[in-house]
Amino acid sequence: MPHSTSLRRTPVQQRSAERLSRILDACAALLDECGYEELSTRAVASRADVPIGSVYRFFSNKRSLVDALAQRNLERYAERVTARLDRLPAGDWRAAMDAFLDEYLAMKRTAPGFSLVDFGTQIPVGDPAADPNHRVAATLTDLLAPYLERTPDDDLRRTFLVAVESADALVRLAFRLDPAGDERIIAETRLLLRGYLAPTLDEGGPAH
Repeated sequence: MPHSTSLRRTPVQQRSAERLSRILDACAALLDECGYEELSTRAVASRADVPIGSVYRFFSNKRSLVDALAQRNLERYAERVTARLDRLPAGDWRAAMDAFLDEYLAMKRTAPGFSLVDFGTQIPVGDPAADPNHRVAATLTDLLAPYLERTPDDDLRRTFLVAVESADALVRLAFRLDPAGDERIIAETRLLLRGYLAPTLDEGGPAH
């Protein structure tokens, strides 16, 4: 469920939560079909088969609706990454970073609306000061620090922010060159992340 900051009202009953989920699913599908500029709350209500008042019960406008979709994307992404981390050997940061990148690419290729919105980076949604890459970096830090038995201090947060910003730019390039994501650019992204993160996460040890 999206954070309450993006909602006018947080659903309490299951029926209301299911209706909110249908609204967000409809929004995602319509983004793929018509893009952000042509998206409307009325079209979302029609696709979700709910009264227009149900949309406005949760959202003030289409910008807050899309921001909620971006937040749900991040929450689902975190769930996918957590499931991967649970299957990995403890402390293997290279495998963990592969999981972060792999799950992002999987959502980029398959999740409705994700190629346009992802975590809110493609269009101006929500508060301009709430940089989505900061959200992603914070999520990465919170998930990886316990896995690596590291303290989530300012240095680690800054390191992961740089990694996220760098990977974001390269993944965008990969999908500009190939709608499915240029595998050569993605391979270079993995190399860049490993080279950049090794001095910090290996604690001065040799990369391997």
